[in-house]
Amino acid sequence: MNEKRLVVALFGLAVAVVIGALAYRFIAAFTVSVFLYYSTRRYHRFLARFRLPPRVRAGIVLASLAIPLILLISYAGVLLVVEARQFVADTALVSAAASNIAWFAAIERIPEFTVQGIYEAYRSGDLEPFVEFATDNATFLTQVVSEFVLNLFVVTIVTYYLLVDGDRISDWLLRFDDDAIVREYLEAVDRELEAVLFGNLLNVVAISLIAIATFSAYNALVPVGVRVPYPALAGALTGIASLVPIVGMKIVYLPVTAAMAVPPLLDGSFSELGYVFAFLVVAVVVVDTIPDLVLRPLLSGDETHVGLLMLAYTLGPVVLGFYGLFFAPIVLVIGLTFANTALPRLLGADDAQTTLTDSDAEDGGDPEDDDRGRDDDSSPGIDGDAGAGVDEGADAGVDPDPTG
Repeated sequence: MNEKRLVVALFGLAVAVVIGALAYRFIAAFTVSVFLYYSTRRYHRFLARFRLPPRVRAGIVLASLAIPLILLISYAGVLLVVEARQFVADTALVSAAASNIAWFAAIERIPEFTVQGIYEAYRSGDLEPFVEFATDNATFLTQVVSEFVLNLFVVTIVTYYLLVDGDRISDWLLRFDDDAIVREYLEAVDRELEAVLFGNLLNVVAISLIAIATFSAYNALVPVGVRVPYPALAGALTGIASLVPIVGMKIVYLPVTAAMAVPPLLDGSFSELGYVFAFLVVAVVVVDTIPDLVLRPLLSGDETHVGLLMLAYTLGPVVLGFYGLFFAPIVLVIGLTFANTALPRLLGADDAQTTLTDSDAEDGGDPEDDDRGRDDDSSPGIDGDAGAGVDEGADAGVDPDPTG
């Protein structure tokens, strides 16, 4: 019998190694999927009020994420193309690039970014340098595009089925319960991950709205030359950048401030620099500091320390790359929850003593309470009428519970 169990265990270990290797290949996609699942699970459950099937609700959730993201990327892409073409038209960029980049030498002008303009450029041969460049780098471009599409597909599928079958996965994990330790730990991790990651989504939405309103209000009060370019886009990007604490939002509004200061400096309108400085102050105080002090502690979870969470968001991308922005907070929550729930049970810590210690810390930790006995309010299950005589009963070995 032991030999059969050993064979089964070795087979299970081999399967786990193979699955782990495949999962590690797509660790970034799986991490983003877990982040999206916990960020949108409350929304998915809210839609149950409308008596929609789980699969329909999961589709609505994914569409609610994809449509705004596609619109934002499309809007940013169109603005980038328009502004880039205007910049090229206003400067001698084409001639400078032609003298320094070999494959760019045959280009005399940039074609118009319209269907008719691109077609005319193709007929006249103006696109041949671009076609040759794409052909020479086809392998690299194909690899980048296919890698992105594959990871996007994995994220979509995994997030969808986590929303649909998340309860089944939870029930399967709880089958390995041992003296309620596993159940207590998994349920605590589940609650805290939802609180932390859903709080991050709310934080992004709130800061985006605050930034858009602030930038739009600023534009309504200042001259045209020192207005925020595209306040809606700048505000949305500020909210997304808030995922990275401390430095996140600064990578948006500091370049915006620098871009706003360039026209007054070139025109010699130094008096208008005061508006630019006022914008910087407003961005630092209203968009960055106040939400970070007020919103982040409220939306950072129930048990996870705010400082540790900020370190995880900051150091995760540095150590692990892009996906570390999501992976590090998840690992932090899993580790801290284990230390707070499962570890004391495994080490044989007394739950009652832990509760009393926590109560002492909240009440000020008066050590004389142990000699005088507890008040009625600190003794669970004891009515106020039966509180008198609890000390005598405890000393005599009598059960203090008034119900007997």
